[in-house]
Amino acid sequence: MKIAVTGKGGVGKTTLAGTMARVLAARGIKVLAIDADPDSNLASSIGISKDRVTGVTPVAEMTRLIEERTGTTKGQFGGVFKINPQVDDIPDQFAISHEGVKLLILGSIPEGGGGCFCPESTLLKSLLRHLIIKRDEAVILDMEAGLEHLGRGSTAGMDALIVVVEPGQRSIQTAQHIKKLAADLQVKKVFIVGNKLQNESDRELIKNGLPEFDVLGYMSFNTSIIRADKEDRAPYDLDERIKEEVEEVLKNLERKRVER
Repeated sequence: MKIAVTGKGGVGKTTLAGTMARVLAARGIKVLAIDADPDSNLASSIGISKDRVTGVTPVAEMTRLIEERTGTTKGQFGGVFKINPQVDDIPDQFAISHEGVKLLILGSIPEGGGGCFCPESTLLKSLLRHLIIKRDEAVILDMEAGLEHLGRGSTAGMDALIVVVEPGQRSIQTAQHIKKLAADLQVKKVFIVGNKLQNESDRELIKNGLPEFDVLGYMSFNTSIIRADKEDRAPYDLDERIKEEVEEVLKNLERKRVER
């Protein structure tokens, strides 16, 4: 299963991505979690302590690796470099393991976004294409709303792009924008998960605001997530309800995969 999770900042996408990774790992499935958000927090959502992450260099900032694999200098624009660098050994070499989940921190695409044709962008996109198309683990990708890391070569292997939405117009507008970006990348399996719901009107706001989306499930507003952040622990380790709600999201996704 290859899943990308995105949404407006603060909606809880990283909580969903990290908890999905832990739920799948608890089933005995090999899981590779990819942190592709510049505001990197997936480690804590999985339960990896900040002490283990401190000092870890994101792949996008590994100057020597980028120069070695692409054959040119990091940050160079318009030069000649390898457009299909070797990437298959990167996950096993640089991932951090915890409770059956391997975490790889990618870092961000340089300024210029999705149109950046530079060595680090090429390496990251080649790496993601390899992870989504060729690796046999479950892959959970936590990414920012811009979808900069994705390319048309990788999206064909994705089982789902999940947009996390909270009850609010800005979050709904972001989801609509992401759907347009996904269409440009030919991503057809776009779903939403409603988060931070406190009542039935919150559910209706999301459902009515995004009628064109398939809904995988809803997650409740939960103070355990705030506690998890304060204690540097995974929400998965603190609250059964979070696990149950994410299990339901995954089951719904699995059903939709069979239907399609």
